[in-house]
Amino acid sequence: MSIVQAEILEPYAQALMSVAQANDATEQIGEDMRSLKALLETSDELKQLLENPFVKNEDKKAILRQIGGEDLQHFTRNFLMLLVDRGRIIFLEGICSQYLNLLRKLNQTVLAEVTSAVELSSEQQQAVGDRVKSMTDARNVEIETRIDPELIGGVIIKVGSQVIDASLRGQLRRIGVRLSSST
Repeated sequence: MSIVQAEILEPYAQALMSVAQANDATEQIGEDMRSLKALLETSDELKQLLENPFVKNEDKKAILRQIGGEDLQHFTRNFLMLLVDRGRIIFLEGICSQYLNLLRKLNQTVLAEVTSAVELSSEQQQAVGDRVKSMTDARNVEIETRIDPELIGGVIIKVGSQVIDASLRGQLRRIGVRLSSST
C-alpha cells in the first residue's frame, strides 16, 4: 500500500463509507463514485481543472455542483465540497476507487477486469461472472470490461492478482514458448 493510499485515499474512503452506512446510502453513494470515476477517466479537462492550484476553490465547487446536478446524493455532494476545502480533490479518482473497493468487500463482491477483442454479449458476461464466482467465494461479481483488438479472440480475466489468459494471442504465445523450448 502506497503512502498516498494509506494516508489519504483509505481514510477519506472509510469516512465516506461510515457516513453511507450510517445513512443506509452505500449503494447510492457507490453509484455516485462509479459515475465520478468514469467521468474523471474520460475527461482530461475536468481532471486538469480539479488539479489546477490556480483555479479557485469556489470555481471548483461550482463545477462539481453543475456536473453532479440533482442526481448526486447530498452526502456525496457535501463530501466533494469537503475535498475541495481540504485541498484533497486531486485525489478524487483514487478515493472513488477505494470507496468502491470497500463497497465490494461489504457486499462480498469481487471485481473481474475482463479484456476482450470485441464487446462481450450479456450472455458472455454472465458466463464470465459464473466462472469468477466458481473460482472465488464471492457472492457477486462486478465486471469491468475493456476492448483490445490485439487479443485476436477470447478474453483475459483478472481478479485481484489472479489472471486467466484465454485469449488467442495468449494461446499463440504459449505454443511459441513450447516450440522454442523443445528445439
